[in-house]
Amino acid sequence: MKLSIFLLLAFLSVSNLASPKRFYITVGTDAVESLGKMKKAASQVISQNKDITLLEVNEDSIEHISHLMHEKFHRCGGFMFHEDLGEAQSELESTNREFASNSLFVNYDITQEALVESLMEKVEEGNIRSTILKLSSFHNRYYKAQTGVDSQDWIYNSWKETTSARNDISVEKWQHPSWPQPSVVLTIQGKSDDVIVIGGHADSIAGWWSREKAHAPGADDNASGIATLTETMRVIVESGYQPEKTIKFMAYAAEEVGLRGSKEIARAFRSEGKNVVGVLQLDMTNFKGSDLDIVMMTDYTNDAQNKFIGTLIDRYLPSVSWGYDKCGYGCSDHAAWHGEGFPASIPFEARMKEMNGHIHTDRDTISKSGDNAEHAYKFSKLAVAYALELDK
Repeated sequence: MKLSIFLLLAFLSVSNLASPKRFYITVGTDAVESLGKMKKAASQVISQNKDITLLEVNEDSIEHISHLMHEKFHRCGGFMFHEDLGEAQSELESTNREFASNSLFVNYDITQEALVESLMEKVEEGNIRSTILKLSSFHNRYYKAQTGVDSQDWIYNSWKETTSARNDISVEKWQHPSWPQPSVVLTIQGKSDDVIVIGGHADSIAGWWSREKAHAPGADDNASGIATLTETMRVIVESGYQPEKTIKFMAYAAEEVGLRGSKEIARAFRSEGKNVVGVLQLDMTNFKGSDLDIVMMTDYTNDAQNKFIGTLIDRYLPSVSWGYDKCGYGCSDHAAWHGEGFPASIPFEARMKEMNGHIHTDRDTISKSGDNAEHAYKFSKLAVAYALELDK
């Protein structure tokens, strides 16, 4: 560990410090030595513990760090971005993660078999495929690019159209003050203030430079997750189902640069005292790279909810194989909710070492999944079961 700190400080002296703008990130401590060897990832260790390290970084370093975290550690996000030192320190010192990992939040009994099975039958692979194709047709969905704004406008308008016949449903753009791409949040108002969140990130990136201009179709990462939750939402909405709990579907901005969109929303929910009883993250659902169909990530997630999701698969998708893996600190938006003390899970498309190797390039197209959405189809059925069984 002393070596990694020495390397980071050494590279700090030769890095580009022309820009006065400095930010803070938290990363997995297992990644610190690799960051120290990367000259362009100008960073300085502020503090650390066994699992997480707090770094001060140049604004220009964010793109390089993001690229490294994907290429070497296979983490879609891989770190958390913080606007100020106080916020970063609170993430490093928080006890929320232990609470979110081990607490039992709701009754996980399975009691809605007839309803779940009837709605699962309405999931259509063609709808998922169509949404993947539409979202991946944008040149990119980068959080600073106009196409990143345009793609969110398309999601917003599509969700508004799907829910137009329901006066108990609202769709809003969550505007973030530090970048142009909004998150999109759809709310099905329940009878109680308990909240179920089903989300995924909507942005895409490619390469590590000129990302506003780079071609990043992001079909799997993460048009697939947005398409999966969009079809889940359609099935529930068109069935006329009126939930007991409030169900929110979220398309997050700026995940690829430090989980920024989801972190801002999760922090707001915590400060407002919202009772989030479950978070399902859908990030990459359409590339079958493993012998397992669905892989549950055990780190930075809630143990009881993970087991519940496994039970849902066994009960409602008996032909689907599943297992466990780990994805590391900050690997997707579930970590933002977990860090605020909410129970989160991420069922993933493959083991981490067998995930889609084409993401973050211009090759991330649906052709890499056989020009179909058959794999994501399983995840949408699972998400339907998750929402209805949690809503009791």
